[in-house]
Amino acid sequence: MDNIAIKVTDLEKVYKLYDKPADRLKEALRIGRGKHHTEHRALKGVNMTIRQGECVGIIGTNGSGKSTILKIITGVLSPTAGEVEVNGRISALLELGAGFNMEYNGIENIYLNGTMIGFSKKEIDQKMDEILAFADIGDYVYQPAKTYSSGMFVRLAFAVAINIDPEILIVDEALSVGDVFFQAKCYHKFEEFKEMGKTIVFVSHDLSSISKYCDRVVLLNQGVKLGEGNAKQMIDTYKQVLVGQYVAPESEGERLVDDEQLREMAAKGVDGSKLDAGKAENPELLEYGSKKAQITEYYITDEKGTRTSTILKGSAFTIHMQVEMAEKINAPIFAFTIKNVRGTEITGTNTMIEKAFLESVEAGEKKEITFTQNMNLQGGDYLLSLGVTGYEGDDFTVYHRLYDVLNVTVISDKDTVGFYDMNSHVTVK
Repeated sequence: MDNIAIKVTDLEKVYKLYDKPADRLKEALRIGRGKHHTEHRALKGVNMTIRQGECVGIIGTNGSGKSTILKIITGVLSPTAGEVEVNGRISALLELGAGFNMEYNGIENIYLNGTMIGFSKKEIDQKMDEILAFADIGDYVYQPAKTYSSGMFVRLAFAVAINIDPEILIVDEALSVGDVFFQAKCYHKFEEFKEMGKTIVFVSHDLSSISKYCDRVVLLNQGVKLGEGNAKQMIDTYKQVLVGQYVAPESEGERLVDDEQLREMAAKGVDGSKLDAGKAENPELLEYGSKKAQITEYYITDEKGTRTSTILKGSAFTIHMQVEMAEKINAPIFAFTIKNVRGTEITGTNTMIEKAFLESVEAGEKKEITFTQNMNLQGGDYLLSLGVTGYEGDDFTVYHRLYDVLNVTVISDKDTVGFYDMNSHVTVK
């Protein structure tokens, strides 16, 4: 198809691991019988299609294959099997200082990186002022790269990658380095790229950024693609993976929404949430956990004590949950989180943070938990999630989690900037 930027088909990557350097030499010289290595399959038959103008995030635990797939797409690594099709000029920021010559100064490294991507000296000359202004490392640009701090590395590398007008930008965790002002400048550039219709592939452990910027998210785990979908779905599934509660679907047909469904939803303006507009309770909520403790009831009341899902901005409201213990639990933690419809966690707390309950409970006990606070979020729709967790020894354990159980609608006649209202007292003299 004409609008495909990147297509990955049945991608496999196998690394040979040797116990000691001599084993590599023996195998190369064919000394002795058999193999002298073990194999690690970093990618296992991964398929992925990214269309022009999409911002696609890739998430997963460490060792899931995220960086490997990016390196294969950019040509840094060769696949063991499978195919990769790329349509467009790629600029990649994969590893701190990758492509830098430590003996060259910043200016020389700009030309080196630009040439490697495929730009002529004349084209780089035309972009030099923008690159230097974006990097903002002062006279250090005339010093050897080996004298740079990690922050200077990422500033210069990102300035080159993003200012030489690529058609496809690939970024791997690089934005976690650098001060908050530089990160804000990078994300502003992301917004500009999206408006220009550029293709962005973004790997990050920062789930808020994934939720905010990505049209679609691919979830990898141990080299396998678990699914792809909108950010909220994939982040919720990723959290199951993190606590060992993910259960693979029995058939491919049961997997999360596919590429074609996502495009249909986008065309209709659907954000992918299963929660129907106007309904307070989610009929298809996501839940998991060991069920040693179980949330049996939950609801919201307004400042008058009336059960409701509609709260007036500035008023008090209370989140109620009832939990029944199936077994004795040492200091369970009761929690709530409020997210927007894209899945970004906006606020939340738990009984451990609040130092409100640090006791053991017996099997068969029931606990009524309430969280009371003022509603300072802007007007709109939000999603409430609830959870009961705890520690068994040093292991964090999920007893019961309910994602997006209730729709909370905030009614407001004054919306300020951002997610919530700081209720500023203003004077003008």
